[in-house]
Amino acid sequence: MQVNAAPPTAGAPAGTAPPRSNKMDYDAFLRLLVAEMKNQDPTNPMKGTEQVAQFAQFALVEQSLNANKKLDSLLSASALTQATGMIGREVSSADGSVTGKVASIRIAESGAVATLSDGRTLPLGPGVSIR
Repeated sequence: MQVNAAPPTAGAPAGTAPPRSNKMDYDAFLRLLVAEMKNQDPTNPMKGTEQVAQFAQFALVEQSLNANKKLDSLLSASALTQATGMIGREVSSADGSVTGKVASIRIAESGAVATLSDGRTLPLGPGVSIR
């Protein structure tokens, strides 16, 4: 019997697979663990050592998530501290189209954004000159 290849997904060039996420969130991991424990084979239940290993993995995932939250908070505080030192200084965009004195700074998801004294904003990043 001959099997033909499936057509490529819409918008994707032939020979490329659509992007997959290998990321499992905390809740999905917990649901999977609970489902595995509920649906184990009664004639061949999970060994105690396997159960302990899974709970240890669960604890590691939880600790990693907590550490990531604390690290994000620390990075935001550090970025804000560095950015406040720019208030009152003259900045220019990489192409020179935006120039002015920094009146305030805010931290956005993409990074620090300076509001200039004339009301314009300038994302602070590579190529920005500070005087």
